[in-house]
Amino acid sequence: MATSVESLAAARAKYEPVIGLEVHVQLLTTSKIFCSCSTRFGDPPNSNVCPVCLGLPGALPVLNRKAVEFATLAAMALNCEIRERSIFARKNYFYPDLPKGYQISQYDKPLAEHGYIEIEGTKRIGITRVHLEEDAGKSLHEGFLGASEKTAIDLNRSGVPLIEIVSEPDISSPDEAYQYLTRLKEIILYTGVSDCNMEEGSLRCDANVSVRPRGEKKLGTKTEVKNVNSFRFIREALEYEIGRHTEVIESGGKITQETRLYNSVEGKTYGMRSKEQAHDYRYFPEPDLLPLVVDENWRAEIRQTLPELPEARRKRMMADYAITAGDAYTLTLTKTLADQFEAAAKAAKNPKRVANLVQGELLGRLKTKGLSIEESPVSMKGVAEAADLVENGVISGKMLKDLFDLCFARGKDFPDVYREEGRPAQSRDTGAIEALLDQVIAENPKQVEQYRAGKKTVSQFFVGQVMRLSKGQANPQLVNELVAKKLE
Repeated sequence: MATSVESLAAARAKYEPVIGLEVHVQLLTTSKIFCSCSTRFGDPPNSNVCPVCLGLPGALPVLNRKAVEFATLAAMALNCEIRERSIFARKNYFYPDLPKGYQISQYDKPLAEHGYIEIEGTKRIGITRVHLEEDAGKSLHEGFLGASEKTAIDLNRSGVPLIEIVSEPDISSPDEAYQYLTRLKEIILYTGVSDCNMEEGSLRCDANVSVRPRGEKKLGTKTEVKNVNSFRFIREALEYEIGRHTEVIESGGKITQETRLYNSVEGKTYGMRSKEQAHDYRYFPEPDLLPLVVDENWRAEIRQTLPELPEARRKRMMADYAITAGDAYTLTLTKTLADQFEAAAKAAKNPKRVANLVQGELLGRLKTKGLSIEESPVSMKGVAEAADLVENGVISGKMLKDLFDLCFARGKDFPDVYREEGRPAQSRDTGAIEALLDQVIAENPKQVEQYRAGKKTVSQFFVGQVMRLSKGQANPQLVNELVAKKLE
């Protein structure tokens, strides 16, 4: 008899999920979208407000030009078509942290449309639209006057500039959703229009999900999961919702279109409110703002600031520096890392060795210490110098590892520690190395027999033993040559 797990797996195999994502990204401007108030995070509550973002009578919005440029740049990076003329609209709803009673957004004529992101190098996820809007304030439900039933309102975020990036329902699994979000964040970070800090609310995602019988074209009834604060939790929430939809349908029930919240501790979603339709917001054109015109000259000016994006950069770096696809992926995870690696690779004799040192010696230590590349005691210039010392046979790989350990222990760059230690160059004294090798051969007759019987890989045992006895100072290339000569 099939278990409940097996039954659920069989049921899920009958259905396919359909997922669309709505991502809000805070633009990295110093002032808000319609006023000059600061967007700085962490200031005292309600300290960055004015009549415009408080929605006081008679206060008029003035559009922030930098927000438009950032939004357009992001849309270009996402392969969108930029509308020459877009319209702001009022999205009307009541909530305590929305002082005007409406949010200025864009509705039927957004800034940009028809873009895409590629995941796994082959599948293309469509982007329906990218539009500008203002953020609402923040409701704080805990820690006030010792009464959990009280809510405080902080309007510092009210009027902070956002772009909303709406995907097509092209995503077929929670894993694809995770990949899409990872690529989206990577692209936005490369453009520099946002810091995408989820902890500070700079990037937020709502997920729409439904299921339908495999092969069916008609979409099922969807639910929206809101306020999920990590990509991992979004993936988990989608997994849960897909299973819940399947169970409800298989048991003869119907899915209710609603907004749900994800409890990451329980791994479950809970109903929050019925899902609104667009007409419930009573959208109408914003009477206090003229249509936004981004003409060809302005678009060309913005396009000139578009950086080389991650995927294109990886392909070029593989060709320029003879590195693998895996190397290129790791070395372009952030624009800062990629920029620094390229500077070091151009300065060093062997770019591939620089790539190996960055991945094998630098990034692992940074991760262990909880440091970013910007906080590394070893600069990329230091990595390039270390790579050249190894390349020239001045120091061994073992000596380099020891020196990197000292760099992190002392918080100093590689050139400083190398000079402090006064490390001797690798020994190329053939007589001294031969004497060590003769000792190793005499002490290990079994390995000698294995080598001479055809097991040539045993040579690395002898190399390792000589390097150990020389305390890493014997030149590895010379040791390899002598081992081959002595054992033949």
